[in-house]
Amino acid sequence: MIEPLLLCAAPVWTFDGDTLLTNASGFFFERNERLFLVTSRHVMCDEESGHNPRRIELELHIDAANMARSTGFSIPLFRDGRSLWRQGRDTAGEVDVAVIEIERSALPPGTIYYAFSPAHLLQPGDQVEVGSSVLVVGYPLGFHDTVHHLPVVRQAGIASSFGMRFQGEGYFLTDARTHRGGSGAPVVMKVGNTSNERGALPWLLLGVHSSRLDVGTRDLKLDEALGLNCAWYADILLTLTAD
Repeated sequence: MIEPLLLCAAPVWTFDGDTLLTNASGFFFERNERLFLVTSRHVMCDEESGHNPRRIELELHIDAANMARSTGFSIPLFRDGRSLWRQGRDTAGEVDVAVIEIERSALPPGTIYYAFSPAHLLQPGDQVEVGSSVLVVGYPLGFHDTVHHLPVVRQAGIASSFGMRFQGEGYFLTDARTHRGGSGAPVVMKVGNTSNERGALPWLLLGVHSSRLDVGTRDLKLDEALGLNCAWYADILLTLTAD
């Protein structure tokens, strides 16, 4: 048995033509019969570093009886000179989350995946306290089960007051060991009372992992890295996937 949570995530590779640029993480989100890939906005475009891919590629499972079978699935990022992904802003500026729609009819026959939905976002009665245990599901440094094409899971803890915008930004903090390639990974928490709407995924989708947080004045020789990370609140997906 493979936990459905592991089939929600997919590795994301960025390309300029046939030139591989970077690797990252992503996950599936569906709303009103539409399917989206969610990842970090800086995976799609990062002006500061000059990162401007033209397409992304995912790896998809295509055989329920043999999870070792997979195939690549390419998604263009531009059409007629216009970007196809959606990104958002709030009162503090850019939100480091992006979504791009996936045409279900274009998926390879037999594709196997699970997707989060609005039912997996925080609902009235759901409680998330500082120190709560969460998981980050992704592909750090591109590392994963290359035989069965599955992500790995890192343990994390909520490190700031959940629901409060840390330093006025649209994210909260997690305490976890993370690496490059994890950008775009879902941050989830197990829920005890399962909702029928959540189906086979008894998880709360709390955020989208973005980056490690550091202190500019840290002495690189004397001080260890903080080990803290930014995770953007997942409710931004309601805005980015609206019709």
